[in-house]
Order: sequence, then C-alpha cells, then structure tokens
Amino acid sequence: MTARRTLDDLLERHGTTYADEAGVRLRDKPQPLYQLLVLSHLLSARIRAGIAVSAARALFAHRLSTPRRMAGATWQERVDALGEGGYRRYDERTATQLEDEAVLVLDDHGGDLRHLRREAGGDRDALCAGLRRFPGIGPAGADIFLREVQTVWPELAPYFDPKALRGAERLGLPTDPEELARLAGDRDPALVAAALVRGA
Repeated sequence: MTARRTLDDLLERHGTTYADEAGVRLRDKPQPLYQLLVLSHLLSARIRAGIAVSAARALFAHRLSTPRRMAGATWQERVDALGEGGYRRYDERTATQLEDEAVLVLDDHGGDLRHLRREAGGDRDALCAGLRRFPGIGPAGADIFLREVQTVWPELAPYFDPKALRGAERLGLPTDPEELARLAGDRDPALVAAALVRGA
C-alpha cells in the first residue's frame, strides 16, 4: 500500500480532532480557545481519551466553558461535573487546577488566549512555554493544544508532536513534519495529527 493510500485510509477511519469530538467549534475566539485549553488539560492525564472528552463535554454542559464561569464555580461543582463525565481518578486535584488555570487565563491574558498567541509572535517554543505556565498543562498538554489549534493558528502548521510522529513511524509514513504535510496535501494538518495519534 502506498503512503498516500495509508494516510487516506487512516483519515477515513480516524480523521476527527478531539476538539470536534468534545463539541468544541474551534475558532480564533476566546471561548473555544479556552475550551481547547481545558480539553488539552484533561487529555494530558493518564486516563483514556474517551473519558477526558466525556469530562470536557460534562464541564461545558454545566456551562463551565469560559474562564470566568470556571473560576466562579465551586470546587464541588467542578468535581461533580468531572465525575459525571467519568473523570473520577483525578477529579479532586483537577477541579482545583481548573480553577487556578481559569484565574491565570483571566489575570494574565484578560480571559483571551489570543494574547498568548500575540506574545509568542509565531514562536512555537515561546507559545509552548506560555501554555506550560497553566496548572495541569505539562509538555503533553501543550502538545495537544498546539496539535489541535493549528487549524485556527496556521502559523504553527504543520505541527506534529512526538506522539503523532510515533504514529506515523508505526504506519510506515514519513516522520518529517514537512514531508507529512506534503503527503497530506490540502488536508488540515490538525486532522492528520489527530488521526496519527488515534489510529496508530
């Protein structure tokens, strides 16, 4: 099977971003960018991706979809929403981190992560360092955020983090990001990256 056919099959089976699955309509606007931060936080824990997505959906269903609402909720409300989504193993610590994270988004970025983008000035490392200042966002969480946000922050593309590149290697696809992007053609690199993570 050719590399193009392998990629086509992979995208057909797994070509959905985690943001799409969590119901986040990703745009370059404050609310969806904040929702992506929350989702990236949840996905970075050692827990099944499906549970993290379900927990994000539960938080957003409880209207905890902006930093102001997240910070204004009680700790118990956050714990209950996480538990409703099946996110029980880390719910208490995560409930605290989500409040601290929301407060930092409000205090340092006026509730708008586009400020973080502007401060980074197109520098991926600076953006990654900025993301890692948020409680609960380590290297894995920053990679998830960057992998998904490249849809609306195209200066980051193509962004294939180590997890996506390991998926490419297992499937016999190029492990050079530029080569992968060429193989993908005009398809959204965020979809390609998500498929590589999900399908390998």
